[in-house]
This record gives sequence, C-alpha cells and structure tokens, in this order.
Amino acid sequence: MDTLRAIESFVKAVEAGSIAGGARRLGISPAAASQAIARLEATVGTRLLARTTRRMSLTDSGELYYQHVRHVARDLERAHGAVSTLQAEPRGRLRITSTAAFGRHVLAPLMPGFNTRYPHLAPELLTTDRRVDHIHEDVDVSIRFTPQLEEGLVARRIASIPFLICASPEYLAHAGRPQSPEALRDHDCLVFRFPTDGRFLSWGFIRDGMRFEADFRAALISDDIDVLASMALAGGGITRLADFIAAPHIAAGRLVPLFEDVEQGDGSGTRAVSEPMEIYLCVDDRLALTPKVNAFMDYLVEHLPAAWRPR
Repeated sequence: MDTLRAIESFVKAVEAGSIAGGARRLGISPAAASQAIARLEATVGTRLLARTTRRMSLTDSGELYYQHVRHVARDLERAHGAVSTLQAEPRGRLRITSTAAFGRHVLAPLMPGFNTRYPHLAPELLTTDRRVDHIHEDVDVSIRFTPQLEEGLVARRIASIPFLICASPEYLAHAGRPQSPEALRDHDCLVFRFPTDGRFLSWGFIRDGMRFEADFRAALISDDIDVLASMALAGGGITRLADFIAAPHIAAGRLVPLFEDVEQGDGSGTRAVSEPMEIYLCVDDRLALTPKVNAFMDYLVEHLPAAWRPR
C-alpha cells in the first residue's frame, strides 16, 4: 500500500504541476507527498522528478514511468467508488465541469439540493468554455454541448434545449424584423466565438426536415453568452440564446423571439425552426461511471425541465 500511495503522490504531482498541488488533491501534506515520491525513486532506482526551488519537471525516466502508471491513481479511486455501492450512499469528492452559461444558469441553482441529498459527497463545479482534460484536471464528469464533444469520451445525451433567435424591441423598431433566416445577413448579429479554436457558433435551422446554417453578419462578437445577451438587451442586434437565458427576458418583453410563426419567404407555410442545443453528460470511459457520477446524473435528469427531455 505504501508503493500505491507513492505512485498516487507522483501521478498527482505531475498532473498538478507541483508536489504541493498534488498533495492538496490527495488531502495530505506536501512533506508527506515529497517523502512518498522520494521512497518511490529509491524503489525504482532512478530520479523521476527534477526539482528546484522554483520549478518541477519530469526526467526522461520519469516521463516513461508516468506513462505506465498514470492511470493507477484513477483506477484506485474507481475501485473505492465501486466498493462504495455496498454502502448506504455515494461519498467523496465529485469534480464537475460545465459550459459557463449552463453551469451559471442551470447547474448552480440545482447544486444546493444535490448537496443536501448527498451530504457525504463534496461537489466542486468548474464553469468554463475552454477545452477540459478529464485526466489531467482530475475531472469526474463534464457537461458539454455538441460542438464540444471529443473522440474517446463516453457521452450520454441528457437534454435538448431550444435555441431562440431574438432581439430587443428597440432594435427591431429601427432595423426591421427579418422574415426568414436568410435575411439575417442583412442585420447586425451578435455572435459567440469559441475560445478554444476561434470558430463561430453556427446558427443552425431545420426546415422541411432538412438542416441548414444561416449566413449572418457578425456585428459584435464575444466568447461569453451572457455578454451577448446583455448586448442584445441594449439594442445591439439579433442573437441566438439558449432557452434558459432568453426565456425570462422574452417573458418580460425585453427580448422578442424571431421566426416563431413566420412562413417561408415563398409563402409555402413552412417555417424554419432553430436547431436545439443538445446537452451531454461526459466521462472519459465507462469505468468512470462510478456511483457518485451516476448519482449526479440521475439527480440532474430528474430536475431538468420535462420539456428539455431528449426525444
């Protein structure tokens, strides 16, 4: 068991970038982690980490050793989690990442209730739109929408949330109301840019069962959906917002939804519907579906609005 603890200390130090950071993840002191790594180096007969007062790096031997043992710490945690199914309820740390807007508007209000239901769990919620690495950032589960899915992740679709095209009454009063998605190219549009790769979030529509993407004129750009909503409220133009952001503003009359009851430009009566936001709960492999992850997944599905359930 001392060897396993030493391997855990080594792996966590590498992932955290420092022995002190790795020690915090394990809940032990930096001195204890440093001693465990020193014992490991003595056991394998070579230096694994090059350490100075300012920085830490892997030696060539350390890099090779890390590639062979990096899954040990996570496998141990999963083994403990599997055994916990025999206990009364899930327990331990649960690290969750989510897109910033979904985390802020949907998850955050649900977390206190989850915490009350599972008092032996210690949830940590990280909200970000950057790319997240489950292994290196010690993440148990991430909430993503379709453009953020990555090969190798195990993903379960948990929600299909309407995307609403909307603008303020003030903007529509002076710029006019577009009658079809094709008219968006003639309007000021407020567009989300992914911070990871600089792509714009496309504006997808469904008409006659066929998907298409509308061209738009990007008048203002942001990597924060809430910033785009604020710009729209100030009359900056037309934007595309998830239902959980747009709905309160629409109900209060501050924003107006577009294309809700508009016929196609040729008069055929077929309207274009904005493509929904598909939300997925993701883990890095099936072994990561531990009791605490399943508890979170079941709680989330239970408390999301029924209208968002995937069909």
